[in-house]
This record gives sequence, structure tokens and C-alpha cells, in this order.
Amino acid sequence: MPSRKVDIAGKSIGDGSPCYVVAEIGINHNGSIEIAKKLIDAAVDAGCDAVKFQKRTVEVVYSPEELARPRENPFGLSNGDLKRGLEFGLKQYRDLSDYCRSKGITWFASCWDEGSVDFIDQFDPPCYKISSASLTDDNLLRYHKKQGRPIILSTGMSDMKIIERAVSILGEENLVIMHCTSTYPSRLEELNLNGIKTLKGRFSAPVGYSGHEVGLYTTYAAVVLGACAVERHITLDRSMWGSDQAASVEPQGLKRLVSDIRSWEQAKGDGEIRIYESEIPIIKKLRRVG
Repeated sequence: MPSRKVDIAGKSIGDGSPCYVVAEIGINHNGSIEIAKKLIDAAVDAGCDAVKFQKRTVEVVYSPEELARPRENPFGLSNGDLKRGLEFGLKQYRDLSDYCRSKGITWFASCWDEGSVDFIDQFDPPCYKISSASLTDDNLLRYHKKQGRPIILSTGMSDMKIIERAVSILGEENLVIMHCTSTYPSRLEELNLNGIKTLKGRFSAPVGYSGHEVGLYTTYAAVVLGACAVERHITLDRSMWGSDQAASVEPQGLKRLVSDIRSWEQAKGDGEIRIYESEIPIIKKLRRVG
């Protein structure tokens, strides 16, 4: 089934277009604007197309009991202290938006509640990302749809029935579906990369891959299998404090990932069997005809 194309900030996503590479900063900034800027720098240096953040209204997304749960962290002794400490506000997002603009890289966010959609919308984002955790929140899906922007949808923790319901709400136009396994880090035997082919056969929307595994080669494999977009969490150092750091890619690995994806795009060709001009001297020198 030929996929539709989705345009994000002037770049086309879909079969036949270069793979769209998203560096997921998420919460790996650990509440530091300076770390966030270094992660943006790493994404720019690697040649990524975009960086992504996460935005939550803490009191909406988490219950009072969950926020009160004891959890020692750099911001205090409760889970609420941690969640609030990791959230950037208006001043920080203005700074980051300006910084991304100065570096020439697109940014957007996954919004976990309607208020966060409104918050990010003031920055005129080129698209929205819907996280796997929000896939079954029908009201949130409808609220995203109402904004009229392209949507990137992750599909972790879901079977086909769940995905089909989400897609029926969002529609397949201006949608990119990301095959995903929501464990950090993901086990190889649970990546199910052939799911990319399954999703491509079921939907006309472009299909990509959001990975949380250790290593890079499975992400290359996802592109070979037809993923038209890839997303990986990035970090300055996988040993840093934070729940997502161990399943993230460090700057040198990110640079290698993008470089090797671009090399594959050059090498895959169009499938037509031909003689290249560079082979003609070899034919004259070595070929035998009987």
C-alpha cells in the first residue's frame, strides 16, 4: 500500500523521502536549560531533522497519591518534587524555542494533557507527538486533532485493535505512525521490527520507528525494513541520573546513526539492474565472452 506523504516544517515524510530523524530530548535535560541546549547542539551536529521535548501539567497527569509517593531525587523526597522539577515553564520554552531557531533545527513536543497542548500551541509547532501512554486517551487524541497540525503517533503498549481505534479518531491524513516497544531499555526479542511491515500493510499513513533499545543496529534495521522516520532518546552520558538515560544514545552514537542512515539511503538504489559507467573499464579488462 503506497503511503501518503506528511510535511513537517518543509520536510516530507513517507516512502521515497529521506528518513526523518528525531532526537528525543524528553526529560533527559534533568531540569537544566543548559543541558537541554547541549542536547540540541548534539542533535544539530549529528544532522537530525528535529528535537522533541515532553510537556505535562503535573497535577492533571498524575494523581495526588502518585505525586505524594516517596521518591528520593535531586529535587526533593517525593515523586511530585521530581515531576515538577523536570518541567520547563514558559520562560524556559521561549529560550529553547529561540535557541532551536538560531541553530536551524525544528522542535516539537509530546503533550500529555489538553492544557499542555494549549501551552505548546503558542509556539506554533510544526506538528505534535502523541506518546504511547496517551494512545488510549480518546479525548486527548480529539483535542490534538482539533489543532489541525500533523501528528506523530507512537504505538507502544498496544495491539492492532488499540492502534486502529486511535487511528480512526485521528484519521490517516497528516499522520505518521511509529512502531514502538515501551520498555526502557527494550529487549531485542520484544522489538518485533517486522511490525513496521505489518503497520505499513494496514494503514496508508507513513510508518516510522521509535526505539528504546540499547545500541544502534536495530534502528538501522528498522530503516531497511521501511521506517520513514526514526526517533531515539539522546543523552550527554548514559550514566547520568534519570530514568531514560540508559535507553538513550550519546552524541557520537547519534552522529553515527544519522550518518549510517544516510549511507543506506545512498546505497539502496532503485532496484533496476544496470551496468554502471564505472564498470565499463573493468568489463574491457576482465570480462570473458564465450
